[in-house]
Order: sequence, then structure tokens, then C-alpha cells
Amino acid sequence: MKKIIYLLIAILAFAISSCSKSNSRYNRDIDNAEKVMQSKADSALSILETIDPSELKVDSIRAKYRYLLAYGHMRCNRSMIGDSLISYAHEYYRGKDVVRDIRSGMAFAWYKFWVGDTPGAMAMLDSLAGLPNVPDSIMVQTLRTRVLLGAAEYQGRELVPFAKRLESLETDSLRKIEAKYMLLTGYEYAGEPDSALYILSELVGYARKNKWGDKHFQFEIERAQLLTEQGRNTESDALIDEIFRKAGPDNRAAYLLHFQYAINALNSGETRRASRHLAIADSLAVGLRGEDDAYFRSYSNLIHAIIDFKQTGRIKLTHINGLNNRQNERYNRMKASQLESERGALHQQNRALALKAESEHKTVVILIIGIVALLVVAGAFWIIITRRQRERENEERIEALQKMVDEYKSAPSAQECEINDSSALRSVMLKQLGIIKMVAEIPTEQNREMLRKISSIDGETNGELVDWENVYKIIDNLYSGFYSTLHSRYGDVLSPKEEQIIVLMVAGFSTKEISVITGHTTSTIYVRKTSIRKKLGVPEKEDIVVYLLG
Repeated sequence: MKKIIYLLIAILAFAISSCSKSNSRYNRDIDNAEKVMQSKADSALSILETIDPSELKVDSIRAKYRYLLAYGHMRCNRSMIGDSLISYAHEYYRGKDVVRDIRSGMAFAWYKFWVGDTPGAMAMLDSLAGLPNVPDSIMVQTLRTRVLLGAAEYQGRELVPFAKRLESLETDSLRKIEAKYMLLTGYEYAGEPDSALYILSELVGYARKNKWGDKHFQFEIERAQLLTEQGRNTESDALIDEIFRKAGPDNRAAYLLHFQYAINALNSGETRRASRHLAIADSLAVGLRGEDDAYFRSYSNLIHAIIDFKQTGRIKLTHINGLNNRQNERYNRMKASQLESERGALHQQNRALALKAESEHKTVVILIIGIVALLVVAGAFWIIITRRQRERENEERIEALQKMVDEYKSAPSAQECEINDSSALRSVMLKQLGIIKMVAEIPTEQNREMLRKISSIDGETNGELVDWENVYKIIDNLYSGFYSTLHSRYGDVLSPKEEQIIVLMVAGFSTKEISVITGHTTSTIYVRKTSIRKKLGVPEKEDIVVYLLG
């Protein structure tokens, strides 16, 4: 039985542990997410989203979870508003694991960018770029992020060294071209048009060689813009004429080319020509949507304001308002995007809380079921133990009774006792009454059968459980002729059953034992005792036996 209980306890413990994953199981899941993070970031995030971070009790596991979650959000360009604990992960890995140190630092920098701390993000990336002994495959990711943020903030001289280093580390040809283009951007913002034109000439040559039509077209437009920046307006116009000749007047960037014509004309003092080309650019840009439209209109309104001022000597508020409205639109879209990101982060947090609540609910249910199961098993175990104990006691009692019966059979008969030894007769009588009393204490069918065997030793019982004639003789010998006196005085008043009850009461039997020996219920015995009390005139508060013996 003990083995069964131990087995149930083990099963319960296993069920509880399966509902609440161990940290080792969580660690395996997080490791699996890390393995697929570089190739399938969405799949990695799906694995991480099944984990309840409140159950992560080990610092190393908690740090790895926070690092991978933020890094996955960064790679998938998801909101990082809720990834504030990436700072804890980065602090944990600093100086311990170079790969996780760099990647968690990148995620931390991207988090800073998401919350509006772009300078802090770039400072973080600068410190990562300065770390020694970092594998190129890891450092190149850091530099890409640093150059991207620097270009977004219109950095010039600060951006150039990072872009140069990135170009030298890139191994993929397309990635190298992207790095060279970022270097071009750095030179432009740094006010070094000659260096920018040199890089741009390389890009144009590479695009022409590899027959990149779109890129070639884009690089040629940017070269025209750079020529304008150097004050080489005529060369810029000539290059635009060449682009129109090759791409046709209806190319998709025609609005930008006419816009560049307008700027060149303004720089040359040709206000009327500038106004004409700007009007053409505006008409071609009507089909633009979203960010492209806002971007073009912000420049277009500014040039309109300059042209009006040159023509009239006055600044029109409509152009200024248009420029301001475009900026407000961009700001509002940015705020809306931020709010949407924050809602997404809250949704993720709510989902995590829902998963946690569901897990805790399952745990509580399993615990309740387990406790109930243990109580049931304990109750069953107690019942079985109690029954076995009673069975052992019954077996011992039956063995003792059987021994007493055997002794009784071998004892001298009552007549021999009267002749030879009165004390032996008293012993036999007491033994028989003792056996009867012992059997009557436990009213089982087995004990009833034993009672019949005891009573039928000296003769038949005529269906009764005891041989009453033999009992009467024993009572007379033990209690100085009590039965004979009782029968002579009250034989006409009392029934045989009532005489039997009185005799057993004198011998010290309880009501329950008397009911077993006489074969009646205890309630019947109580009724007969009341009848006896009335027939003999025994007062209500006086004991019947004491009254008769007195």
C-alpha cells in the first residue's frame, strides 16, 4: 500500500511540474529560439512568447530571455517600447560573452532610439564599435546600425569613419555598395562634395557595369544634385538633359528632375524659368502618396516661397503654412506610429499576463485535484489498515475463544465438579460465561456460530444461541440460587425471555450483548427491561439487579 501512495505522490508531483515548466525546460526553449534567431526571427519570437518571464528564477536564463526578446524585436522592426529590461541583460553580458554583449548592446541602443533618445543610442553604438577582439561578423552588424542612425540624424564627419570601416568589413558585394552609399551620404553632410562626387562616380560605374538600371538612374540624379551643391549649375542641367534623353520625359522621377531644374535656375538668377519647372514638378507629383508626397511638398513649398519673394519682395504665408502643415502631418504620423507601437507592446504584455493567469489556474486546479486524490488515498489507506487491524484482532479473539472452548471440552463435567471440587465447578461456570460474554461483544455471524458451538457442548440448544438450562444452573451456582428464587417468586409474572434478560443482567452482560445472545434488537431489550421494571415494581431510578439481589 505504501508503494501505491508513493507512486501517486510521484505522479502528482510530475503533473504539477509539467504544468509549471522547470527553469531547465525554459532554458532549452530559449536556446532553441537563439538558434533560429538569425535566420527566422519571427519563429524565435513565437517560441519566446510562450514563456512566462515571471517564472524565470535564474539570472542567466532571465538575462538570455530579455536579450533575445529585444534583439528579435529589433530584427523584425517591431516596437521596442516594452523592452526596457534589455538594460539588465546587457549589463549581465558585459565583459562575459562578446557575442551577446554586442547584440544586447545593439538591442539596447535600438530601444533608446525607440523611446526618443537617439543621441544615447549612438553613444551606445560608439562604445560597442570601440570594443577590441570582436569578430567581424558581429562588428559589422553594429556598424550597420550605427551608420543608419547617423545618416538619419544628418551626421557628416562623425559618420564617415564608421561608414569607411563598414565598407572594409562587408564581404557581400551588395552590402559593400550600401556601405559605400552611406559613406557618400556622410561626405555630403560633412560638406565635402568632391569626395562625395568621387564615391558617386564609383557607384555609377558599378551600376552601369552590372546593368542596374534603377540604381544607375538614381545615382545619376544624385550626381546632378551634387553638382548643384558645388555651384556647377550648367553641368547639372546638362546631366539632367542627358537623363531625360535616355529615360524619356515621362520617367517616374521626372518631378525630381524638374525640381532640380528649378533649383539650378534659382541659383542662376532665372526666377521665371525656376517657376516654370517648379510648376511642372508640382503637376507631376500629384500622384504621390504618403511619405513621398509629404517629403516633396516640404521642399516644394520652400522653393515656392523663395520664388515669390524674389518676384514680389514679399513672403506669402500660404507657402509658410503649407510647409508647416506638412511638418505637422509628418509629426502626427510619427506620433500615431508611436502610439500604435505602444499599443502593440501593451498587447504583448496583456498576452503574457493572460498566459500567466491561465498557467496559474491550471496549477491551482491540478493542486486541488492532487490534494483531493491524496485525501481519498489516505482515507482508503486508513480504512484498509483499520479493517486489517480488526481482522487481526478478530483472528486473535477467535483463536483465544477456540482455545477456551477446547479447554472447556476437556474440563470435568458439572456433576463431577459437584462431587469432587466446588471451586472447579465455579471455574468452569465462569469460563463459560466469560466465553459467552467475549463472543457477544462482537456480534458477527462468525461469533454467533461460535456461541452456538459453546452452548451446544453439553447438549442441544433447540435453535437458541445458548443452552439456557445450562446457563440457569451456572447462575444458580454462582449467585446462590438466584435463578431458582427468581423463577419461584416471579415465574407467573415474567415471561421466559424476561427471565433470560434478568439472568444475563445479573451475570454482567450489557444491553448490546444481551441483544446478541437472545437474538433481539437492542430496542426490544429496552422495551422488555421497561416491562420487567413495571412487573416487578422496581422504582424508576433504582437498578433492577440491585433491587433483586437486595
